[in-house]
Amino acid sequence: MAAVFLVFLFIFIVLGVPILILILLYNKLVRLRNRSENAWHQIDVQLQKRADLVPNLVETVKGYAAHEKTVLEEVTKARSIYSQAGTVQEKAQATNMLTGALKTLFAVVENYPELKANQNFLLLQEELSGIESKIAYARQFYNDVVLSFNNAQQVFPSNIIANWFGFKLEEYFEIEETKREAPKVDFK
Repeated sequence: MAAVFLVFLFIFIVLGVPILILILLYNKLVRLRNRSENAWHQIDVQLQKRADLVPNLVETVKGYAAHEKTVLEEVTKARSIYSQAGTVQEKAQATNMLTGALKTLFAVVENYPELKANQNFLLLQEELSGIESKIAYARQFYNDVVLSFNNAQQVFPSNIIANWFGFKLEEYFEIEETKREAPKVDFK
């Protein structure tokens, strides 16, 4: 009886433990992949809110700054490109383009004091500011999750499981290099 127990124990240790480890590592990778997909969808929701806000912003500005046609067209074009983007990288590039266009728009608005004081414009600007904060947080969270997921795919022994089951590294949601430069401040 003790010999049979030892044989079962040996078989469990030789076969069961590696299979259990395989299952645990696979499940960890699946959870991390799902978290990164969820985190991306959270960014996408905020980006879509911002893109949906743009037409209202453009219409408000249009009434005051009709001759700033090229700026308004750039904002509209950037929003259109964002709507057509599919991958994380395409969305990131389109988002960077939209961000640049919005910065230009707000720079133009500085020339129109009556627009800056317009209640609709102020509300849209405040809403956009809140969305930008949520996007920043969502980007940070997404990149943290992607870091964990990519690390899990590259460290031993989960890298073996990741290769066996075809897990792919996720891309970070990065900003353009030009946006990383520190702003120049001049107190002349």
